[in-house]
Amino acid sequence: MAKKKLIRFKQIEEFPHVAEPAFDEILGKDYNLKGNWAKSFFGNSHPIVLELACGKGEYTVALAKAFPNINFLGLDIKGSRIWYGAQQAIDENIPNAKFLRTRIDLIESFFGENEIDEIWITFPDPQPQESREKKRLTSDRFLNRYRQFLKPNGAVNLKHDSDSFYQYTLEQIGKHGFKLHHRFDDVYNQIDEIPEKYATVYKVQTHYEKLFAAKGHVIKFVSFSI
Repeated sequence: MAKKKLIRFKQIEEFPHVAEPAFDEILGKDYNLKGNWAKSFFGNSHPIVLELACGKGEYTVALAKAFPNINFLGLDIKGSRIWYGAQQAIDENIPNAKFLRTRIDLIESFFGENEIDEIWITFPDPQPQESREKKRLTSDRFLNRYRQFLKPNGAVNLKHDSDSFYQYTLEQIGKHGFKLHHRFDDVYNQIDEIPEKYATVYKVQTHYEKLFAAKGHVIKFVSFSI
């Protein structure tokens, strides 16, 4: 297993559709693609949708296939996970699915004002301990970062099995008066209510979702603007 990981790390270093900046390229300064991801990385002027903590890239790839005129960028720190989605994008010739390997807490270094049209957050670590609230990807700490690059009315989409993380996010929406677009407390029992735009919410399952669903966990989804 360790040998396979090393091979994958080496491969993603050579993938042209995976950006993997060195730490000293971004610490305390802007990355060279900031403000220019569409033109310089995707080679077009299409909208960009960002998936945070993308894992194996199931959503990044599925969304890219469903919406070929939108650029999808999956972000994760684990290169051995990103490899799966990056390899699939090559195998299936999906030019609008690309990846960024970095830490999410450095995200301000990567994107310019109004550069990102939409954010997806699919099954991140729920950080259940109250002492780790600031690490939740819908905490004030991260929402304030998203504001720096998310377009006005750009949606933040969360899909998760964690009741506590989901409720925390709903509380954040209420506390700040965010605009609520859609809320589904039980995705697979509300399929008929889900707009076609969000069909991937029930048509695509990440690696972790499959594990949680097999244990009987209820899958939830909420979409809101900050």
